[in-house]
Amino acid sequence: MIDRLVAHLPISTGFRRIPLVIDRLSPMLNNNVNIQSQIGGGAYMADEGDVHVASEGSTGKWILLALAAIYVAGSLYFIIDLRGRLDKMSKNQVATTAQLADLGRRMQSAEADDETLARQVGLTKKEMATRSAELLRQQRASEARLAEQQKQQISAVTGEVAGVKTDVGGVKTDVASTRADLEATKAKLQSTIGDLGVQSGLIANTRDDLEVLKHKGDRNYYEFTLVKGAKAQPVSTVGLQLRKTDPKKGKFTLNVMSDDRTIQKRDRNVSEPIQFYSGRDRMLYELVVWSVDKNKATGYLSTPKGAPTPVSATQ
Repeated sequence: MIDRLVAHLPISTGFRRIPLVIDRLSPMLNNNVNIQSQIGGGAYMADEGDVHVASEGSTGKWILLALAAIYVAGSLYFIIDLRGRLDKMSKNQVATTAQLADLGRRMQSAEADDETLARQVGLTKKEMATRSAELLRQQRASEARLAEQQKQQISAVTGEVAGVKTDVGGVKTDVASTRADLEATKAKLQSTIGDLGVQSGLIANTRDDLEVLKHKGDRNYYEFTLVKGAKAQPVSTVGLQLRKTDPKKGKFTLNVMSDDRTIQKRDRNVSEPIQFYSGRDRMLYELVVWSVDKNKATGYLSTPKGAPTPVSATQ
């Protein structure tokens, strides 16, 4: 029975030891069988000592069978556990193989990416070199254009400076000429006695002479043009009314309204200072007519610097 059980088990280290154990137990089992046959056949009458030996031999047989069964069960457990481990190792090996294959594919893909990147880097370096050369060329061209523009601007500024110098020279000449004209005008200005017997200041015979007097700033000057027959025209703080003109003789007659009274200046000559007092402080006013036409007379009125401010006048 034990030999048939061993024959159906797989060959392993534990089961290779089972025949050796059976060989050792066989003589003992055979002796026990002979003793039992002798007792069953009745060949002779055994005594009490022989019966005890047969009982001990039967007990040993069952003990050995139990040990063999325990050994077999342990071997089966060991085999089953070993097979489970082998299956687990096989599965781990398959998983490891798959991981290695995936790792190999990734390495191949990484190598391909490295090659692509290397080609791109090579192309980028080439493009950078080309771009750098182009930028350098553009920079040099810009520097050349800037230098040329600066030269042109410097030339233009030099020309303008020369023109300005010429203009300044012309202005200086004009200023000198103007000064000469002013000096000549001052020389032509007269100082005379007014109709009131008071020494008059410089007399302006033209509008240009009047401008010279204004720039001197000694008195206030108000230019006027009177129309014959018109109402009294306010000039500074007084009123002037042209009554009569005689262009052939250069004479005229006018009325002066000042301090609520009218003063008539009859048959006065052109460029003759006409004097009168006006205001609370009795300030000396003076008017001069330098041009007389058929219907109008043109001249100016001069007042002291402290005279009242005019309400409406042509200055």
